[in-house]
Amino acid sequence: MSHKLSVLIITKNEEEHMKPLLSSLNFADEIVVLDSYSTDKTTEIAEEMGAKVLFRKFDYHAAQKNWGLEQLENDWVLIVDADERIPENLKSEIKSILNQNEINEKAFWIKRINYLMDCKVQYSGWQNDKVIRLFDRNFCKYNDKLVHEEIETRENIGVLKQKLEHYTYKDFKTYFDKFQKYSTQKALIKFKKGKKAGLFELLIKPGFKFFQRYILKLGILDGKIGVVVCSMAAFHDFLVYLKMWRMQNGEKLD
Repeated sequence: MSHKLSVLIITKNEEEHMKPLLSSLNFADEIVVLDSYSTDKTTEIAEEMGAKVLFRKFDYHAAQKNWGLEQLENDWVLIVDADERIPENLKSEIKSILNQNEINEKAFWIKRINYLMDCKVQYSGWQNDKVIRLFDRNFCKYNDKLVHEEIETRENIGVLKQKLEHYTYKDFKTYFDKFQKYSTQKALIKFKKGKKAGLFELLIKPGFKFFQRYILKLGILDGKIGVVVCSMAAFHDFLVYLKMWRMQNGEKLD
């Protein structure tokens, strides 16, 4: 490739994902696993499969990724989560772009095919899921957000045709654990901005979220998994506002 590619993966106890993930990254010139002191075999497997492993205590995703970007050898970077895979057609498209002498865009959106508990989710508000994951690190960095961090750039952004595979949450416990964590973070952010939660937020907003996802965004076409996705989206909103309400009444959340 005319432009060499570095891959950055942020990990913490991801041993079940490492072999299939790293096998799908065999076209990269450098693979760096930035680990938050895993207690399983994540880093062992990564090193056995040729990845470079770095360690950093985790504070939040944007800070972790921005620090990791500074450690890479190459300008062009592909960020991949442990539960994602690069199929052959996406691999070919990325290689084709990096084979160009001059690349007009400095970042690229990649659409995702999502699987929840081994079920493909085609609608339910997930049909337009896309992320900026391929970019030139000289022109891009993550914004300083505690959750849902995004790449910031003033340069042109392209869109890849092929999709990234995302195998999110194989079991309910993993799903709910992260669900709790993200709802707490979101509640804290809203609370610190002075926003309040009352009866309207606790009752009406979660109900509308289910209606929006299940009817307006066609979750009904996803069958049983559509009911799960849309219900959990509504419950997430309920938990955020419930936690805000408790903080308004003096309860502290970690």
